[in-house]
Amino acid sequence: MFLRVATARANVARALLAAGSAAGGVMYGQISTLAFVGIEARPVEVQVRITPGQTALVIVGLPDKAVAESRERVRNALHAVGLGMPYRHVTVNLAPADLPKEGSQFDLPIVLAMMVAMEAIAPDAVAGYAAIGELALDGSIRTVPGALPAAIGANAMGQGAHLSRRLRAGGRLGG
Repeated sequence: MFLRVATARANVARALLAAGSAAGGVMYGQISTLAFVGIEARPVEVQVRITPGQTALVIVGLPDKAVAESRERVRNALHAVGLGMPYRHVTVNLAPADLPKEGSQFDLPIVLAMMVAMEAIAPDAVAGYAAIGELALDGSIRTVPGALPAAIGANAMGQGAHLSRRLRAGGRLGG
């Protein structure tokens, strides 16, 4: 059952990407992450869609205040590594929408999905991994509580996990 759901999600993502390139510059990126419910880690998919329209960064999917504040951490971290925010409408969907998302551990997966959508990194670079981590304003990645449940949850999803402080040398997104 899980394999069929994952295959269906991948097909939808490919269709959105193909439709986006034909629809005048719509860009799409996604990565897996985890939400904590007590000590249990539940799978969450971070989807980013960048479309023409009024410049905004909107996060949907039942985020709490810390997740909503990730807009500023993501914006500053992208700027610190030389990318900057696109002057377009950016929608971040944290699915499933009915699961509360709490904490700053969504910063890293949001910025990675944005970088995939912006074609700064290849989708294959994040495929098969679940990422958790908080971003500092200088682009460095900070650890968050819950590494053990996250590793267990990623393993249950059949994925590896980006849990460490360093994604690249120096602990910065861009290297």
